[in-house]
Amino acid sequence: MEEAERVLAGTPGDEDQWEGGYPFADELDVVSMFLNIVAEQGDPAPFGPYIVRRQSDGAAIGGIGFFGAPDAAGLVEFGFGLVPGVRGHGFATEAVRGALAIAAENGARLARADTTPDNEGAQHVLRKAGMHEVSRDAETVLFEITLG
Repeated sequence: MEEAERVLAGTPGDEDQWEGGYPFADELDVVSMFLNIVAEQGDPAPFGPYIVRRQSDGAAIGGIGFFGAPDAAGLVEFGFGLVPGVRGHGFATEAVRGALAIAAENGARLARADTTPDNEGAQHVLRKAGMHEVSRDAETVLFEITLG
């Protein structure tokens, strides 16, 4: 909780290591929503946000998070993002695979993520993580994977 508040404030503590460009605007939106959910409903763990950290040095390089617990059908939705300087090194694919494992281990039966048609990098990550495109229109490309 304290770390989320530091991210939102944009002021790292002595224990925080943030890659250049972290936190980015989308990450601030997610952290703000998370803090509101915690205040109103309690901690949604494990279906909340996670900071993506580079293993070699522990630096925060992005985020991945669920938009709530699975619904009655077992569907859970998530999103992710990394600072531009670390993209293309497999970190996002590893983070998505980790999020899918967390979802499966905690009762989700289907996971969904979407991106824009021009975000080919995100589409590549989702495919590499085993997800399949299920629909596409002018604004959104939707991916899903059956879990468990």
